[in-house]
Amino acid sequence: MFLGDKRGERVRGTGAIVFMLIVGAGVVGYRHLPSYYNPFVPLRLDDPPGRITQFKLKRLTPEQCDALLVEANQKKLIASQPVADSTGSCPLTHTVRVRDFGPVKLSSSFLASCPLALSSALFVQQQARPLTERYMSSELVRIDHLGSYACRNIYHRANARLSEHATADALDISGFRLANGQQVTVMRGWKQDKTQPWLRAMLSASCGYYGNGLGPEYNAAHANHFHLGMRGYGLCR
Repeated sequence: MFLGDKRGERVRGTGAIVFMLIVGAGVVGYRHLPSYYNPFVPLRLDDPPGRITQFKLKRLTPEQCDALLVEANQKKLIASQPVADSTGSCPLTHTVRVRDFGPVKLSSSFLASCPLALSSALFVQQQARPLTERYMSSELVRIDHLGSYACRNIYHRANARLSEHATADALDISGFRLANGQQVTVMRGWKQDKTQPWLRAMLSASCGYYGNGLGPEYNAAHANHFHLGMRGYGLCR
């Protein structure tokens, strides 16, 4: 055997050992990976915001969503009740009526698909409440909205596809009320120096929970509200 052949064997042997060490380290690291960083571990309500949590929300089965929504009710992150399925041009199935988000009340109850209800509960708890305290130095106590379910096409156009509202997969938020008595509408607050940074932070944070979040700068139709819907994968503007 030539000297070069022996050196080649030693190099290949060393490479194999390094490869096995890398694989072994990866296996050990995977086993000790926190559940909220593991995309293959089911979502938990206390998982922190991030891309992995967003991924888990998107891939929930109806059964998993139902179970998490029940747990969210038990933990008072949301108060929701199942409603009977409906028929007609825009039938609803597997829908709930949301009455509040624990300490954060609503201007009125609204209909929501399970994904919309669960995503909204997590958004309010993990982002809307802490962002309000950080930017506004007061607690968020109420969310004002324009509704969720409406049997119509996008922008009411005759030849357009059905809106997310036709399946109760979107909520239009028009304003917020704080513990200090302040009332902020999306339309006016977006133009004011004191409230615009807070509202921008809220809309940006919605990307981690909803498929899309559309605000006043998207187009004139959204000048007075945030449209938070389940289609897509984190488009917020």
